[in-house]
Amino acid sequence: MSPAFIQLVSMGIPYAEPPIDSLRFKPPVPLSNLNQATFDASRPGSPCLQARSQINSSSEDCLTLNIYKPAGLAATAALPVMAFIHGGGYIFGSSSSLNATAIVEQSITRGTPIVYVSFNYRLGPLGFPNGHDALSANALNLGLKDQLLALQWIQDNIVAFNGDKSKVTLFGESAGAMSIGVLYLNSNLQNLVRAAIFESGSAGGTHVFDAFRGQTDWYNFVRAVPECANCKEDSIACLQRVNSSAALLEAIETSWAESNEGYPFAPVIDGPHGLLPDLPSVLMAKGEFARVPFISGANLDEGTYFTRPNVNSTAMIESFLLSNYTTSTVSPTKLSDTVQQLVELYPDVPSFGSPFNTGNQTFGLSGEWKRLAALMGDLWFHSQRRAWMQAANKFGVKTFGYLLTDPGAPPISPPTVGPTAHDALGVTHTADLLYLFGLNTVFGRPPSAVMLGTQMIDYWLSFATSLDPNDGLGSSRPVWSEYTSNHKAILELTSVNMSMIPDNYRAQQIDFINRNAALFAR
Repeated sequence: MSPAFIQLVSMGIPYAEPPIDSLRFKPPVPLSNLNQATFDASRPGSPCLQARSQINSSSEDCLTLNIYKPAGLAATAALPVMAFIHGGGYIFGSSSSLNATAIVEQSITRGTPIVYVSFNYRLGPLGFPNGHDALSANALNLGLKDQLLALQWIQDNIVAFNGDKSKVTLFGESAGAMSIGVLYLNSNLQNLVRAAIFESGSAGGTHVFDAFRGQTDWYNFVRAVPECANCKEDSIACLQRVNSSAALLEAIETSWAESNEGYPFAPVIDGPHGLLPDLPSVLMAKGEFARVPFISGANLDEGTYFTRPNVNSTAMIESFLLSNYTTSTVSPTKLSDTVQQLVELYPDVPSFGSPFNTGNQTFGLSGEWKRLAALMGDLWFHSQRRAWMQAANKFGVKTFGYLLTDPGAPPISPPTVGPTAHDALGVTHTADLLYLFGLNTVFGRPPSAVMLGTQMIDYWLSFATSLDPNDGLGSSRPVWSEYTSNHKAILELTSVNMSMIPDNYRAQQIDFINRNAALFAR
């Protein structure tokens, strides 16, 4: 950090009433007042109650946000705002897990200062309840509603922190980017932000189902709460009477462990007047999304992070896919045939698998593991990024795409289910966060990676302040061309010969996935 750089950080600012007791499983309620003359904003608020019990500071009273801004601003200064939504599979994570100092400092260095905001939202079954009772109680997609209220708080209050409410760029990674994708579809997002950046995520996420498919996971959660284990009435009403967050936390852990889904609590289709009225692919095809310009991209080896090391056969791959996408609305024969065709498009040849560009190396794992890792990365990330950009382009939305391929980039956190061996991961999920939050030095990355991080921050800041990543300020970097129907090209983000590349990698495989988007619940 430059010795001359000073920032002001305000943390743990509540934007909603605590979602506890009678407000548990209710849409967020705007905070009327702080009920105190002064507020201590020197410490971050608690993360929302979540799995991984080592995060023992998590709490239900968690709907807070953090604000970073340069010091010494004139009272009338009004800076562009960058608002970040954290990832974590909708089941863990927090707004304070990433420090925005590198972004704010670089914004000053390059002459385009910004205000940075991050916020918590409810997670797991408290933020994304599912099943019949949640549907009946209008309790679906509460975490997304938290995000919308936080964005409205920014509109109402950011002027007090020298922010310009008309120049808000929303960006997020993983579940954060997936959330933004959903908010594009039916939330009047254009009234809250003027641009967005998607890092490794689109509206379809890992899948989008109706509320009923998660009934078993919801039942497991309710059953694990002692006071509600034998509940004969509406489970929502019973859970609202529970006065022990510890009991809820234990139930979250139990239900996650018992689930057949990697991420059992996530956005669901919530009907005609909801935030997600239909499958994202259906809404995109109709042009039913906000006309807000965006950047969207992914990391080269997204799938390695999510592929279990024990995968060693075609049968295991097909079984995994069938279990993930079986629904009452799709013919089992149709699903089985489509899954078989998809798997055949990814040959059991290690040099074709992910991590890409590693030849026949298998890192002590099966070649089938690399096969599924390639497939998963395309199914969950790359295919959706391409489909989203092409749909937006069709309806005149300005877009820019990227692919992060920088050699040897580690993930910012250990894989959820994938192998822990660094070499087996490649440029995997979450690796981009090291670059964008200035953490490459901390992770022992070479100077070339540190420089790429500065360039990426400059691209992001340029887009947030001018709606164009090419403002010419800050670090020297290649021109990032707009993605158009006549020029389907994306920027390869790498410290080795960074340039625009055609968006045609694995075209046959990704085209097949996107032609069958509804079957794959996207």
